[in-house]
Amino acid sequence: LPKKRNYYIETLWSHYEHSHKIEGLEETRKVIAEKYPDYLMKFDEVMKRRSAHMFNMIIAKDKVFSAYSEWLFDVLGEVEKRVDISDYSVSEARIFGYISELLMDVWIEQNQIDYVELPVMFMGNQNMVKKIWIIRKHQNQLMSLLVALHMIKRIQKCKIILFIIMEQYR
Repeated sequence: LPKKRNYYIETLWSHYEHSHKIEGLEETRKVIAEKYPDYLMKFDEVMKRRSAHMFNMIIAKDKVFSAYSEWLFDVLGEVEKRVDISDYSVSEARIFGYISELLMDVWIEQNQIDYVELPVMFMGNQNMVKKIWIIRKHQNQLMSLLVALHMIKRIQKCKIILFIIMEQYR
């Protein structure tokens, strides 16, 4: 799995709420409660955290990957039936990709899967000015600067590139 991304200022739930329409994540919780109630406590626990394995990247044996994919796409398929994205922006229409990033830790931990974390390197330009502006939009200037500096430092240290991205929902 990629190294966890830290959200120092807010929880995963609040970060999603500030960055996207919350309806999708709320429906995801309902779907999990209905179809996979034994996962609900883990879902709530993960959503209260300030870090997660992001980017929808996983290298796994076929059995693990298949079990994860079956669960993930069952949940996302039901959410897709319940959430009307016809008036969403192009970015916001990627709702299922955003949600799936948050669900990976839920499944990995609920199923007690052993894993190793590896750094991720971003290819191409990163719009750090835009990232800093987004952070500043929600927090005071000092905290924004500290978070941005941490992101830059972390990106510079990355040495291994992983590219396994689920593109089922785009």
